[in-house]
Formats: sequence, C-alpha cells, structure tokens
Amino acid sequence: MPQFPKPEDLPDDQRVVITGLGLTSPNGNSLAEFRDSLLNGRSGIQDYEIRYFGKTVAGICDFDVKRHQSRRDARRGTRAGSVGIYCAREAVANSGLDWDNVDTSRVGIYVGITEHGNVETESEIYEISKFEYDTSVWTHHHNPRTVANNPAGEIALNMSITGPHYTIGAACAAGNAGLIQGLQMLRLKECDLAIAGGVSESIHTFGIFAGFNSQGALASHEDPTKASRPFDVNRNGIVVAEGGCLYTLERLSDAKARSAKIIGEIVGYAMNTDATDFVLPNPKRQSQCIQMALDRACINADDIDIVSTHATGTGMGDVLECEAVRKVFGECNNTFINNTKSFIGHTMGAAGAIELAGNLAAFEDNTVHPSINVDELDPECAMDGLVINEARELDRVDYIFNNSFGMLGINSAVVIKKM
Repeated sequence: MPQFPKPEDLPDDQRVVITGLGLTSPNGNSLAEFRDSLLNGRSGIQDYEIRYFGKTVAGICDFDVKRHQSRRDARRGTRAGSVGIYCAREAVANSGLDWDNVDTSRVGIYVGITEHGNVETESEIYEISKFEYDTSVWTHHHNPRTVANNPAGEIALNMSITGPHYTIGAACAAGNAGLIQGLQMLRLKECDLAIAGGVSESIHTFGIFAGFNSQGALASHEDPTKASRPFDVNRNGIVVAEGGCLYTLERLSDAKARSAKIIGEIVGYAMNTDATDFVLPNPKRQSQCIQMALDRACINADDIDIVSTHATGTGMGDVLECEAVRKVFGECNNTFINNTKSFIGHTMGAAGAIELAGNLAAFEDNTVHPSINVDELDPECAMDGLVINEARELDRVDYIFNNSFGMLGINSAVVIKKM
C-alpha cells in the first residue's frame, strides 16, 4: 500500500471539510427531521402503485418542489433535477455562504446517480402509446431530460453556476463517489466550492421494480414499514426509494477564512472494483476498499466509532458485506455498526450521501441510530457492535465510516472526522 500523509499534516488548502448539507428523504426533508426519525424508529416506507407493475412498497419523498423551482421549470425538467435543486439550495443555505457574493464560475457540481433517463423515457413511450406510437407527438424535452449530466445541469441552470458540472454514474456507490470527486477537484484547485453527493428518482420507473422482482430481490411485507429489514433472517429483498443529499465542500483554509461552521473533515476515501459478477458482491474486494480508506486516513479500524453499512436486505448481499465488515472491524471493541436502509429503503445513487448524513449528526449528539426491523438476527449477519432496534449512546464520536457498494462490483468508502 502507498504511504499517505496524515490528514492533519496536510496544508489547510489540501484539507477538505463539509460545511453544509441539504437532503430530502422518505422520512425527513432536513437533517433535523431525518435524524429525529432515525432516533425514534420512524420508517418512511409506504404502499405504492406504479403503472404496469402494480402494487408494491417504496420510499417516497414529500418535499416542496416549488420552494426553489417554478412550476414551469419543474414540468420541463426531471424528478432527479428537482431533487437535486432542492438539496443543493438547502445545502447552500445550511452552509451560511453569502451566495449573492460567491463567484459561481468557481463552483463545481458533482452529483452521483445510479441511472437516469428511464423515468422520462418510460413516460414518453406511455404517452405515444395513446397515439398509436406516432413519434411526431414525442416531447422536444426528451434529449435534455435524458442526457447523463441532467441532474447536475438542472442545478447549474437553477443556481446560475458557471463552473464545471457533471454526474458520476457509479451505481449505488454514487453518493460517496460524488463526495470523493468534489474533494479531488478542490485539491486540484479546479473549483473553490463543491456541491457534491447523490440523487435518485428511481421509484418513478416501473422497470426497476420489475427488474428486482425478476431477480427475486424485491421486498414485500404486509406492513410496508417493516418491508426493509437488512440483517433479519426473514429479509426478502430491496425496497426501492427516492431521495437526495448534497453537501457543500470547501478547503479548510477557505472555511476558516469565513469562520464557517464545520460539520466534519473528509480524511479517508477509497474506490475499487470486484470484477467478479454483475450483481453478487465480492467480500474480499469490499474489505480491501474498507482497508484502503482507513489507510488513507492514517487510522486503525478501532479508531472508528460508527460504521454505516450498505446492506440492502437481500439474502446473499447482506451476508457477504457482513463478512467484509467483520474482516476489518471484527476485533474492534468500541466500534458500532448500523444501517439506514431499514428506515428509508434503498435510495440508489443517493444512498451513500443520505446514509452518511444520518450518522453525521452523531458528532453532535453522540448517539448511534439503530438498524430497525431486526426481529430475528440472521446468524450469518451477526457482528459485534451491531446496534439493533434501539439507539446506543456513546461518550463521544470522532470518526464515522460510510460504506456504499453497487452493481457491477463498484465499491466505495468514506471516512469523516469530527473537527
């Protein structure tokens, strides 16, 4: 492994900190609402019905689209764009930046996504089916809606940002990947402020439900709030969810210069690839990714206070990730492990960013939110430090570790330190 400098030994213009965040999730439209739900066991999953597929369950966001967009712009754009605009605007407000005096040519937008364009394409095919598939009625908004840079581009248009913008297609590791890209661009001095994280509009496409159902990987339960149950012996699949979380990232030198409130410092990160299967994860590669992030942070596994797992509620996926986590953290006595998807479902490209946010609040309240819906722990998912059904209070929280993995074997991990 390469030798990395200790983060605290780097000059301040090479250290990257989080100064603001904005989110929408199925159980909260601000960090305060989201955190309250996580600490009090409130699920955001509900019954849902989508054309062609029918009745299912999903994590559905309920934020005020018109808070930051006109009705016309929202109709012209995409759901992912609306999620991104809401999160970006809320993040900037949360950061305390004097936005009217920010040089927007020095702002970069780096948005992680799983997939994009399926929602709009499915909707347009449905519409032309009413006209015997006459493509002359196909919407002229199709191309700008479905280009891969759309969510980031819609944010740029809404906020008059003229710096670089693009999306990072990294499957369900994309939320972490957005943060990593933002950090790297700040260190390269390609921007002075990064708006980074991930968004998802996945529940609005019937194809994703049908696809998971064909795999036998779509969760079901008579009580929708209990459908997402990672680590439980009776888990039966993924609950599809929408949402987003974007952060304002700054160099520490810039944050200090404006006396910004610092949420945490990104001190470690890593990405790698399994290269073994389209869907099934490789625990050896996952544990390597975890260890690489710790090495970059120049800390040991037992320095970590909270590990946020990616576990989605699938049979083999949960077992294999637990194997990877145990390999690295299995001997740690004061490291606690939780899962956020049990509350909100799988927000796909936004998952890493939203799940990190839910744990960042522990820097303030020193509490590990639990994994819920674990009525009977699967012995193959048993891990020392797993926090189940009830929150756990700690003396202090200094380091948070965030796992996020995706299809085609993409793995990501981020380490955040309290400042």
